[in-house]
Amino acid sequence: MKKYNIIKLLTATAAALFMTACSWVKEPAPGVTELEDYFVSGQACINNVTANYVPLVWEFQSTYYSEWFIGDVMSDDAIKGGQNVSDMSQAYELENFKSNADNEIAYDFYGAQYQGIARCNLSLTYIPDVACDSVMTQSVKDRLIGECYFLRAYYYFRLVRAFGGVPLTLQVENSDERWAMPRETTENVYKQIISDLTEAERLLWNKSEYASEDLGRATKGAAQAMLMKAYLYQGKYTEAEQWGAKFLLDQESEYSLTPNFADNFTLAGENNCESVFEFQYANESTSDYGTGNGSTRGTFTTILTRSRATNMGDEGWGFNKPTQNLYNEYEENDPRRDATIMSLQGEYASENDIYLGNSYLNRKSGMYNADGSGYTYKIAHASRGVLNNKQIRLADVLLMYAEACEENGNTIGAEDALERVRARARANAPEGAINPLPEYPNYTIKINGVEKTPTLKEAIRHERRMELAMEGHRWFDLCRWGVAVEVMNAYRETETPEARAEMSEMRPFQTLLPIPHKQILLNSALTQNPEY
Repeated sequence: MKKYNIIKLLTATAAALFMTACSWVKEPAPGVTELEDYFVSGQACINNVTANYVPLVWEFQSTYYSEWFIGDVMSDDAIKGGQNVSDMSQAYELENFKSNADNEIAYDFYGAQYQGIARCNLSLTYIPDVACDSVMTQSVKDRLIGECYFLRAYYYFRLVRAFGGVPLTLQVENSDERWAMPRETTENVYKQIISDLTEAERLLWNKSEYASEDLGRATKGAAQAMLMKAYLYQGKYTEAEQWGAKFLLDQESEYSLTPNFADNFTLAGENNCESVFEFQYANESTSDYGTGNGSTRGTFTTILTRSRATNMGDEGWGFNKPTQNLYNEYEENDPRRDATIMSLQGEYASENDIYLGNSYLNRKSGMYNADGSGYTYKIAHASRGVLNNKQIRLADVLLMYAEACEENGNTIGAEDALERVRARARANAPEGAINPLPEYPNYTIKINGVEKTPTLKEAIRHERRMELAMEGHRWFDLCRWGVAVEVMNAYRETETPEARAEMSEMRPFQTLLPIPHKQILLNSALTQNPEY
């Protein structure tokens, strides 16, 4: 999806969309006549579906709510960072298990997903009845509908893994229906996700069938990968392995691992051969800082995670700092460590980058310049960057498949998929490194400072952490594995004294975020997660 065109097409449909889908809790039901007047051409349908992607990239409303505040900062991979513990206090609460139902990150994140769902419901209600034309052939129409099913499933997936069971709305709702919608069970939400993804997989195109200006749209491969992921999160390993095998067979010619791991996190590596699905950000020079949802074009993540010092170029805010615990788990000569974690030394060291004894920076999200050789991405203006956010990479798919195979006793399949990921990292090892990253099981790993020979399950989980660190996966992995409490409380003991003094013990109920209190006030049928 060409970055400029996304914004241009969104602008063309903004007036129609705003009154129908921009607020889950505020806007009245749309007038039928207005909508029927809008959905009259293939181009209008294309514009409408393009706008359905936009809530995925929103990161700011009442506060910043990028998903990595949950996926990274709540885990043992990252510490909040910033100027001090009061900087982004909402993230501090999440990180240290002190949050309640008034947490603004949880509130904004929850609302954004439902805005995306409402947009998809609108499209799925009206587009099937629009006649095909020279712009929207039947094949394009089917694909557009498939994109909507994929996106609705993706929004619900983001909700269910963070909050548990949530209200399911599958049509354009009127105002009265919105105010009294009970939560569905987690099981039923996943059933709907599977249903939507199955329909999406049937209708979507392969990545190679898209024109270059449409790269970034949902694909058949993305739907297959998400089907595997959705089954994996439910512990349904037979189905997960089946969908993983189907992806690897059907998509063999569509995706490949980049020769250089670090190339996935440069501007030149956007929508590359390894990318299965990524959020598209725009190079837009007009500042819209503080205007909230609906105005996002670039990403806040770049400035949020860059160095707070000026001695590497433009100053940032220093959030999402990799932990010493993460740094220590990398094996000797693993090139992914330095491609993930920037350790500031010499002329680049600055007291401004020290937060509770931690001076590391997240290199993946904004530390490279355009050619990958420098220290910091430039941003288009005072608050926005242009780097896309990779949500699903082939390496992630391989490791999910390895996990499903291991759970099913398919040792050969698990080891083969694991080795594909390690082999790429091995090939990137420093010149002269002796026996870097050996094949399983010929190596040891360190977990919380304890060195051991891993079981296959432990090796796969270790590899996920090393390969996908700082990409927003870790917290959700720990929760679905059922080890979050054990891991997080053990991790706390490895932190700096300054950080440890701020941390609370994690309790089992905190694997789910609280349902936002403001939503409960608006929805009389909505109930809170236990113990919040």
